[in-house]
Amino acid sequence: MYRFEIGSYVERLIDWMTIHWAGFFGGIREGLSAIIDGFSWLFLVIPFVVFILVVVLLAWRISGKGVAIFAGIGLLLIRSMNLWSETMYTLSMITTATLIALIIGIPLGIWMSHSNKANQIIRPILDFMQTMPAFVYLIPAVYFFDLGEVPGTVATVIFAMPPVVRLTNLGIRQVPRDVIEASRAFGATSKQRLFKVEIPLAMPTILAGLNQTIMLSLSMVVISSMIGAKGLGIPVLNGITQLKVGEGFEGGLAVVVLAMILDRITQGLGRFQERKNAHKKITG
Repeated sequence: MYRFEIGSYVERLIDWMTIHWAGFFGGIREGLSAIIDGFSWLFLVIPFVVFILVVVLLAWRISGKGVAIFAGIGLLLIRSMNLWSETMYTLSMITTATLIALIIGIPLGIWMSHSNKANQIIRPILDFMQTMPAFVYLIPAVYFFDLGEVPGTVATVIFAMPPVVRLTNLGIRQVPRDVIEASRAFGATSKQRLFKVEIPLAMPTILAGLNQTIMLSLSMVVISSMIGAKGLGIPVLNGITQLKVGEGFEGGLAVVVLAMILDRITQGLGRFQERKNAHKKITG
């Protein structure tokens, strides 16, 4: 039976792009490196006590007293394990990857919600992005961007973007048709309907997509330590490769704490937006 050598064609394409698009990839590398370094500097220059207080107050405001207490204790635990710098590096990569995923993903989701043809074309691509093993994304990322945080961030964006695209599409499609028709009856333009009706009503679902994107970003950022990315993945990788069980456990525990804090706060944002929408319905 004839074997289709798809792998060799992919290798040729990657080699061609590496040679002919070197300037393009170099520009992306410099830009992403500057953003990641900027966030890292910002998170590290803030005294850890101030950082913890801000997170605790934010968690209290959005998710309640229980999450705030957990966030404070969890961050103090990370500090006590001397993993604060690694946590801030991880947080800077998550922030960068999540922002890029939102900038690309939300407009794509809006486009899919308003165009059935775009929905039919983009959905299989999202399926491919979500089902491809995470490690595979590291291979072309290293080819194009060398080692370090930048290829890890690029791979993270690709791996973590589908949820926000899907849930933006779903949220806008679930906006009641009678509300849309009422806005048209009052003479709202397409832009006004989008920004004043559809997106606000779909915001809880969009925030659920943000939550999933952040969680996937965190998991991928840890995997990115295999290609030289700094952060909490390093102690976990050392635990695996050098049999440093204690170091690996501490790194894994810090990842769990950070994931739970981010998860609870972003879930709280969704519930906060739902309460806000319900209040508008009652008072409006």
